[in-house]
Formats: sequence, C-alpha cells, structure tokens
Amino acid sequence: MTAFTTNQLEEALTSKLMVNFGKTAEEASDAEMLRACALVLRDAMALRGVETRKETKRGEKRMVHYLSLEFLMGRSLQKNAYNLGILPQLKEALGHLGFQAGDLFELEPDAGLGNGGLGRLAACYLDSMSTLEIPAAGYSICYDLGIFKQKIVEGQQVELPDNWKGIGSAWLLPKPEEAQQVHFGGTLREFWDNGHLHIVQEGATTVLAVPCDMEIAGYDTRHTNVLRLWDAKSLKPVDMSLYSKGEYFKATEDEAMAEVIAKVLYPDDNHVEGKSLRLKQQYFFVSATIQSIAEKHLAAYGTLTNFHEKNVIQINDTHPALVIPELMRILIDDAGMSWDQAWDITTHSVAYTNHTVLAEALEKWPQDLFQRILPRIWQITAEIARRWQEKCENFFHDPEKVRDTAVVWDGVVRMANLCIAGGMSVNGVSALHSRILKTDVFKNASEMEPEKFTNVTNGIDHRRWLAEINPRLDGLICDLTGGAYLMQPQALRKLDAFAGDRDVLLRLARIKQENKKDFAAYVKKQQGAVLDPESIFDVQVKRLHEYKRQLLNVLHIIALYQRLQDDPNAIVRPHTFLFGAKAAPGYAVAKRIIHLINSLADQIDHDPVCKGKLKVVFLENYRVSLAEHLMPASEVSQQISTAGKEASGTGNMKFMMNGALTVGTLDGANVEMHDVLGDENMFLFGLHTDEVAALRREGYVPQRLYNRDPVIHRVLDALKTGFRDGVSYDDLYGRLLFGDRCPADEYLLLADFAAYCDAEKRMAAAYEDPVKWNEMSLHNIARSGVFAADRAVAEYAERIWHVPYRRS
Repeated sequence: MTAFTTNQLEEALTSKLMVNFGKTAEEASDAEMLRACALVLRDAMALRGVETRKETKRGEKRMVHYLSLEFLMGRSLQKNAYNLGILPQLKEALGHLGFQAGDLFELEPDAGLGNGGLGRLAACYLDSMSTLEIPAAGYSICYDLGIFKQKIVEGQQVELPDNWKGIGSAWLLPKPEEAQQVHFGGTLREFWDNGHLHIVQEGATTVLAVPCDMEIAGYDTRHTNVLRLWDAKSLKPVDMSLYSKGEYFKATEDEAMAEVIAKVLYPDDNHVEGKSLRLKQQYFFVSATIQSIAEKHLAAYGTLTNFHEKNVIQINDTHPALVIPELMRILIDDAGMSWDQAWDITTHSVAYTNHTVLAEALEKWPQDLFQRILPRIWQITAEIARRWQEKCENFFHDPEKVRDTAVVWDGVVRMANLCIAGGMSVNGVSALHSRILKTDVFKNASEMEPEKFTNVTNGIDHRRWLAEINPRLDGLICDLTGGAYLMQPQALRKLDAFAGDRDVLLRLARIKQENKKDFAAYVKKQQGAVLDPESIFDVQVKRLHEYKRQLLNVLHIIALYQRLQDDPNAIVRPHTFLFGAKAAPGYAVAKRIIHLINSLADQIDHDPVCKGKLKVVFLENYRVSLAEHLMPASEVSQQISTAGKEASGTGNMKFMMNGALTVGTLDGANVEMHDVLGDENMFLFGLHTDEVAALRREGYVPQRLYNRDPVIHRVLDALKTGFRDGVSYDDLYGRLLFGDRCPADEYLLLADFAAYCDAEKRMAAAYEDPVKWNEMSLHNIARSGVFAADRAVAEYAERIWHVPYRRS
C-alpha cells in the first residue's frame, strides 16, 4: 500500500464512517471520527503486517518475541500517522471534513497497559524493532482497566477505573481462531506409554486466552510487527439452569473467575488472593504466548527441534519468568523430548533483562501457592532447581553461595534465579546497574557463569519523544543538520558545532518559551492551575517510590519556603516545582508523600510572600500523553534517586533530549549521561554508590544530622507541625529519624540534603545567564542520540538475539 494522499484519506474516512457508524462526516461525533481514523490506519497497518509475516516466513528468519507484563503505549493515532508518513495529510483531511485534528488527538485515551518506565521502555522497543525491520512480536495481557486513573481529592490520591477500551479497542484486531487454553490447579496423573512418561493434568480450571493484536508500524518502512494482547474468557458457557432458578451470580461464577485475570494490572498482593491472582496472570500470558509461538513454529517447520534457531524470547523483568518451565513443559510433554534436549533448546532461546536491584522487586513465590496453582510447572521448576543447585554445589562447595543462587529455597521460588538458571543472557539496563548485578545482586551466579552477563543501556523512541512531541525543536534541528537524525540519532551530535552561535541559542530559547506557554495553557485547561512561563520549570515526574526521593525534593522546597519567610527577597527568579506521580494503591508511605506535596502546594499558594516567587503543582494522573505535553516545556530534570538504586531511568533521557538540564545523582543512566556531558552540562550532587555502602557499613545515624544542622532541624520540624490544611506529617518525620519497620532514613535523604540544596542553588544561578544556560541545553540535545532506542535494540540484535537489522 502506498502512502495515503489527503483526498484518499478523506474518502477512506467518509467510507468508514458510513459503513461502521451509518453516518456522514457532518453527522459524526468526534469520538466516532476518532474511531474511524483508527480503523483506517489499523487496516493499512494490518495489510503491511501480512506482507511482513509473509516475508519473515519466506526468508525463514529468526523472530524476536518480547514478553512484558506492561506495554505503556500511550495514544496511538498521532504516533501511527507519524510513522506511516501521513500525519500532515491526516490533519488536512480532518480539517476538510470539519474536525480539528488536535481535538481528536486529545480525545484518545492512553492505552491502559502499563504502569511506568518498564512498560514505556517496552513500547519504545517495539517501535524500534519495527523501524529496524526485525521480525518481532510483543506479548502481554489485554487489561480491561490497566493502571488506575489518579484523582486528587483533598490532597490525597484516589484510584478510579481507567476504562481505556471504549475508543482504544478500535486499534485491536481480535483473533478468536488463535485462542489457547491455559490450565490452573487440578491434580497430575502419570503413566508410561512406549517408554515415555505422560503427565495429564486432571480436574484443572481452564481459561481461554483470546488474542487481540495491535499493529506496530515502523518509521519510514513497510515493516510492521504486532503486539499480541491476551484476553481471558471462560471456557464454560453460562449455566442456564442456575440462571433460570434465579441464581444469577452462581450461573456466571466461572465466567467471572476467568475474566478477572485480565481485569486489572497489578492487583494488590498484600494478601493471598492478590498473590494468587498475580501468579495466575503471569502464567496465563506466558502459557498462551509460548503455546502460540510453538504452534506457529510447528506449522512452519514441522518440528520443535530447531525452535531455538528460529525464535528468541526476551523477558522484560521477572514477570514472564515462567516462560522457562512452560517451554520445557511443551518440549517434554507435547513434543516428547528428553529433559536434556528440551533444556538445551530452552537455554538457547530465552534471555532475561533485569530492571531492579531492589530486593522486594526480585519476585519470589510461596512454594505451596506455586505448587497448588501450577502443579505441572512446579514439578518442572523443582527439577530445574535441583539440577541448578547441584551445579552450584559442584562449583562453589560453599553452602552460603549455594543458598544465594538457589531457585527454590526454604519454601520460596525465586524468579530471578530461575531466569539466570534457564536463560542464555542476563542484562542490566545501564553500565552502573549491570556492574551492581555482577558485583553484588547476582555476584555468585555471575562468578559461575560470567559469559551470561552483559549490559544494554536503555533507550527511548526519539522520533516520538523529540520529533513528534516537540515540532519546534525538530524544525530547528532539521534546519541546522537536516533530518538524518530521525534514522541516525547520533547525527544530533552535529548540534554541538552551534554552541557558540548566538542566533541559534536565541532561537532555542524562544522555542522553550513557546513550549512553556503551551504547557501552561494545557495545565490551566486540565486542572485549573496557573503556571508562570517566566519561572523556572523544575520537574520531577516518575513513579512514586521512596528510593526515587520525591521527598528529598519536598524537603528542599520547605527549606526554600522557610528562607522566604525569613527574607522575602531571598528568591529573585520565580521558581515552579512540578510533580507528577502515581503511588501503588497499597503503598501507604508513597501516598502520604503525595498528600504532603499537595499540602505544601496549598500552603505556598495561600501565602502572599510566595506570590510570583515560589509555586508547587502536582500534575494529576501522570501518564504518557501528559508527559508528551510536559517534556518539551521542562527546563530542569530531577533525577535524584539514592545512588545504586535506580537501574537506568528513561525519563532522564527524554528530558535531556528536549533540552532540560539534569539535577541528579550518579545513579542509573545518569552516569552515562555524565560521561557524554561532563560536570559542566549538568548539576551533580550526593553520595556515590561506594560512599553509600561505606556510610551504611559505618552505621548511619540521621538523628546526628538533625541535631547539628539547623536547616534540617527546622525543615523536619515543619513536617511534624504540618501546614494550613491541619495535616501533620509526623509519621514521615519519624520514618526519617527513627525508621518504621525499616532503617531510619533508609534512602539517605538527610545525608544528601545539603549537597542537593547546593546543586539547586548552582542550577538557579546558572539560569540567570541565558546564553550559558541555552548553550548547556544545546549540548544536552546534541549528546542525547546515544540514548535512542534504536541504538539499544541494535545492541540486543547483535549481542543477544543474533538477528540482522536495518542499518541506516
């Protein structure tokens, strides 16, 4: 299919409205036109997808299967039109038909398929795999609600359902004929036949996994991949006999029990029911996926003996770890292979990306729960664990090291260790993170199998996160260097040559100012907050977690506020602090920090001393589409996690690419940003990873800082006292000084406080020299190309997946 002309698009949209909605363009609502646009583009991409699959099959190419419990896709209409090369034509066609393209883009809901950086990374990688013409598919669950909509009520987070499918389902192509059956529970019956042990799972609950495919178009290519999302359905029909007796709930019980699997992303697992549902979700999408892959492979090759030669399975964090025993089950139980043959294929098919060093995020399952829900998978996992432990014992001859590397130990199944045992590759997502995995988190495993461990630093879709969302900056880059950077992101480096050009710096400053005005108008419309575009836009947006240290940012703002009380002239340049974050529903401390941010914002808003000088705004319901408005307008990027805790980050890359300057610790990908930027183009502060470890070894006592530093003393006392809304935060005060079922000041906020305040002071001083500031901003943009997802995906393709890719 050739690219649409404006006239062709008008005709296609008009036809789609009439066939699907029985309406003309004059009669159609914005929502109906949005769905018509989605259906037209979906059809175009589906045709390209058929061509891509034919070419893959014809060339017997190795295919990449990317498994992730999250894909944070955001909105699709503008992105797909951009990648298809028809965005200008679509805008023009909509205008001719009486619609505003911008209104339609804003009407589309974000696809509720993820939570944070993990899911957004997966979405970026899908785009790059398609653009680099790598045959690939993503796999996840077709959540009904996904991550919640966040509403702030009286300063506190309230979670509301995120019903994204109303309009969003227009992008989905259901494929009921490719449904798979997934089995839970029951008992196992074993028998021998022709020298082969057969294992049958009897009395199991069976759930039908129905695929809904979302086409993923590459940029400047006809290559199109797919994101396969599994919906959960009951295999049993509604029991009409019960229904006719008036037992309505009982009649639909099986249906409800099945469909709850795909109802919501990350059910709270603070109780047994939540843990059970999470485990079922993980096995559901993994089992359906591997069955589907194996079925298609058998249809193409007639055997699974060459499965590893034609397929590579990348698991994004530990959530899809059950792919290892599930693939073993298919190879042994269904294909009749020996253990050794199946293990050789599995361990040459599966690769594992680790995304965290936090112990609580390295998933572990109670053995009894695992065994009850997944009896056959438990048998296989137990055998993997036994053989792996034997290998570790023979290598180490050290009980402590064997315990550390064990897959099953003391009644617990450790998913990260399962990934290491059964994977061909283990990668971290930044140089620092990968080093920590090798020298600390997985030290013993990496000592035993060092060849498995590698690094692939994360990357972002620069076409979306620069060219598409920041057209003014894209125009400047194209004027100065041409448009080559869209396929060759390292071409951004050419911008360094213009750092001394006053006209270029002035134009860059104007672009930022216009973007700030646009964002101020957006925030006013969305939540009624008034932003001053002349103020510094100082931004921290990310998932709310204590290690990300939003609370450190808040403590600094309290200190600034207190300085203003002492001296109303202490702040010369107006300073706007913008926060955006969702806290997990069960994470009480994170929700308290959100409440604190809003209490402080309210206090500052009602204090006349702060007017025109200091403002705090919490951006409600932070999501991809909000980030797309925010990133071009941001000037300061807060990346202030405790050193050694952030695996990589991708928000830091998006800010950098849009010219914001980083205030940050040497943590995650900030380290590599520093490598290309140097001290002079960012504002570093705080303890390094080795200093963090040393401080903890020595015995960190935050009360000493409280007693000897009057600024810290006064700031923490303000938490106890509370603000004008009458809410006291003595719980956070106590958590920092004395701990609460955790070490006092676990993430070293007070240890880094003075250095952080100094970094903010240096940043504010630098802002007063606009020429220097914009020169630094230009250097950030110029050197951000290394953080493009195309680079990261190419590294995976070369070093882990061993598949060819399109080279620019």
